[in-house]
Amino acid sequence: MSRPLRFGVWAPVHGSRAARHDPDEPHDASWARNRALVRDAERLGYDSVLVAQHTVNPYDETRDQLEAWTATAALAALTTRIELIAAIKPGLYHPVVLAKMALQIEQISAGRFGLNLVNAWNRAEFERAGLPFPAHDARYAYGREWIALVERLLRGERVTFEGQHFRVEDYQLRPAGTFRDRPTLYVGGESEPARALVADHGDVWFINGQPLDAVTHLIADLERRPAARGRLRYGLSAFVIARETDAAAHAEFARLLDLSRRDEALRAETRARTDAASVMFAKTDAAAAHHVGTNGGTAAGLVGSYDTVARRIRTFHAAGIELFMLQFQPFEAEMARFAAQVFSRVRG
Repeated sequence: MSRPLRFGVWAPVHGSRAARHDPDEPHDASWARNRALVRDAERLGYDSVLVAQHTVNPYDETRDQLEAWTATAALAALTTRIELIAAIKPGLYHPVVLAKMALQIEQISAGRFGLNLVNAWNRAEFERAGLPFPAHDARYAYGREWIALVERLLRGERVTFEGQHFRVEDYQLRPAGTFRDRPTLYVGGESEPARALVADHGDVWFINGQPLDAVTHLIADLERRPAARGRLRYGLSAFVIARETDAAAHAEFARLLDLSRRDEALRAETRARTDAASVMFAKTDAAAAHHVGTNGGTAAGLVGSYDTVARRIRTFHAAGIELFMLQFQPFEAEMARFAAQVFSRVRG
């Protein structure tokens, strides 16, 4: 691969990414923790941070949830190098309002901002607020019209538009185009509507954690499709457990897996609120008994000695993955361990 290898972290916007009964991992989704963790990630040499968007905690409604866009704007002012990616669910914001917010964060960050377009899966988040939650493919059709309008506004075009969902007349946003033509657009989702959307509008496709052969198959499918902005780039979500030896890493994996089994009641509640057509949950829920972490978690296989994990990362990179968006537990300590032990093994 000619593209550079990059590492990012998932911000702990709802606390733990794996076992919720781990005494070493605080139930802390506060702004103070997220601010400190992201600044540490920048200092350690991480390239990106992904701030997932939820209005309420999607796994345990009794616990805190960080608000993605206000937090990302604040992080933009507190950092100097790290890329800031905020997730967005189109059904929550009108395109004009969201595009203006995005352009403001682009200005605050001096061109370090990215949007992660996602198709909402948590029905309760919308329905309890009286917001529409159409069927899976209808949400993607809405998102396609939404992002087509947002893209033009992000470029600073003067826009007149009338579609099935939106009507905009003679609208133009400024400032725009100060650092590049528009912020980077990351697209998640693995269904056919999601793949078509990323080919037509995306810069980077986020793939949920899964084995190498499955990732290779997904990339091959997208590579066969004409991409509107040139060749796509690819990111992979992964939960990492790296230790001095394979045995030590697998012992820690067994500990987290055992703890995560105590969360089955919470997972059942989450399943009850989840759109059954969500490809991510169809895959990850079936594998939950064997993996820890969200968005595929340890299914990517980054569990083992430092050398083993580095070797698997290089293999994924050779297959086309440019950005590894990583989860850890306990987050701060393991994030530092990975930077100290694995960065040099893959970047040297």
